[in-house]
Amino acid sequence: MLMLTHEARLAALREELKRRGLDGFIVPISDEHMSEYVGDYAQRLAWLTGFGGSAGFAAVTLTHAAIFVDGRYTVQVREQVDGNLFEYRSIPGDTLAGWLTAVSEPGARIAYDPWLHTLAWAEALERALSAHGLALVAAEGNPLDAVWADRPAPSPAAATPYDEALAGRSSADKRAGVADWLAKEGLDAVVIPALDSVAWLLNIRGSDVARTPVALSYVVAHKDGSAELFIAPEKVTPELTRHLGNAVTIRDRAAFEGALGCAFAGKKVALDPDFAVAGIALALKAGGASFAFRQDPTILAKAIKNPAEQQGHRDAQARDGAAVTKFLRWLEINAPSGEVDELGAAAKLAAFRAEDAGLADLSFDTISAAAGHAALPHYKVDEESNIPIPPSSIYLVDSGGQYPGGTTDITRTVWVGPGEPTQEMRDRNTRVLKGHIQIARAVFPQGTAGGQLDVLARQYLWEAGVDYAHGTGHGVGSFLSVHEGPQRIAKPNGGQAGTAAELHAGMILSNEPGYYKPGAFGIRIENLVLVEERVIAGGEGRYLGFETLTFVPLDRKLIDKALLTAEEIAWVDAYHAKVREILSPRLAGEDLAWLERETAPL
Repeated sequence: MLMLTHEARLAALREELKRRGLDGFIVPISDEHMSEYVGDYAQRLAWLTGFGGSAGFAAVTLTHAAIFVDGRYTVQVREQVDGNLFEYRSIPGDTLAGWLTAVSEPGARIAYDPWLHTLAWAEALERALSAHGLALVAAEGNPLDAVWADRPAPSPAAATPYDEALAGRSSADKRAGVADWLAKEGLDAVVIPALDSVAWLLNIRGSDVARTPVALSYVVAHKDGSAELFIAPEKVTPELTRHLGNAVTIRDRAAFEGALGCAFAGKKVALDPDFAVAGIALALKAGGASFAFRQDPTILAKAIKNPAEQQGHRDAQARDGAAVTKFLRWLEINAPSGEVDELGAAAKLAAFRAEDAGLADLSFDTISAAAGHAALPHYKVDEESNIPIPPSSIYLVDSGGQYPGGTTDITRTVWVGPGEPTQEMRDRNTRVLKGHIQIARAVFPQGTAGGQLDVLARQYLWEAGVDYAHGTGHGVGSFLSVHEGPQRIAKPNGGQAGTAAELHAGMILSNEPGYYKPGAFGIRIENLVLVEERVIAGGEGRYLGFETLTFVPLDRKLIDKALLTAEEIAWVDAYHAKVREILSPRLAGEDLAWLERETAPL
């Protein structure tokens, strides 16, 4: 039945393409804001193909279709997408332009939705296709939407003011900072489409995207410190209007494209090339405006947390740590029976978090991974993939919560009894821990980029001839996105954005080295850290280090003490003492006794 559904949808899209005189169409996982996570209304790839991953795209012509994913989803795409309908293509090895050229006749017109792709992407594809006699055209209205009869409407939920005591700065102060930047750059205005940037600049939050507290909207900020918020009228409350004040004009989101086409003639407007879709640039150009590509001026300011945001995050971590600790004790008692499965464990962890009335949402879908599934860094459990957690195995759980003061993200890897982990498991876990400690203890001069620290986390794995294929750390927002730029800790030559971004005091990052043995087990240890200034006696220049923010016990059964130096043992003991200090007031009875046992000195 599922196959017939997707077969019918593919056929309907092809009929719509024929009706429009088009020969092909590209279907990404994207929205008008280039968001990492998108609302149900924008899940076009899942609707067309059945693919449930978070990255990938499809290309459809009148005679061929293919789905393109990276190595993370090689197994998943074959489980979820019918290979009789869509060819499986692997990126970066297979290119979209190469595939379209191979399956299309010269003169073919390949369409894309300019509100789902950046201008740079469109221009690069246009050059590649035109070299082979194909034309790339911007569709007027998305042809897939025309045949998606039961497409969900965008969320109508109201946008809400965000408490200035938690934000630490007023929106007026933030807008003044943007105005100063515009004056310095010689620009009249900046279009801000990134949803977390809109939320940060105006001190508002929403519930339009699962796991990320943002409201679907755009902002145009002007050089006089005023701004226009384009948002659906049903999302606007009297409270929001009062909060925004007279300097922010509220306009209908549906009027955004038209406003770009008529209100900026002769003006110079800043666009972030990573977040401003081609449709924005094309509308400005058609209206007689010029635009300059610059990084969104809120991105760096948003990444550098002020003291109120830092304290809000510490409070969120204490609340979250208590919930995760209760879960780990529950897991230790119940999982060895073999009757707890991955979905059940994730649900139980969510229930412990939900005991805190301040929890707004999870910060992402929990990675609840047993046995061989733990070897898939981005594993997403569902009804089809769900397995019982086997006794005598490793279980990995990567999860987080959205609290009013901060966004959490933590991974713990634990041994599920009975019995003892193998020496290989303990060796690999301890090497991951040693790398984690090196990042946590790092001291580095101002001006250092995250990419320069990455080797610290990998060195002990490299000594054993192993590595991990993901970054070591990503930025995290303040009651916003769990993945935030520009900062990142990853291999400098890995092609990952942000590795060259300078680290500044106030930035929050994850510290999450790992190891993955395909089909057998996976290990990751993740805490969040805050970049802080370090005063070094006799030192020259400004230096930085990390304050650890996440406090939950590490699994002692997976630590080989013989592999740790005296300094590393001291770090683990000091970390566990701090865990005990922070969480003891939030736990009682058997939970508290378990915490005290698990945080005793090594």
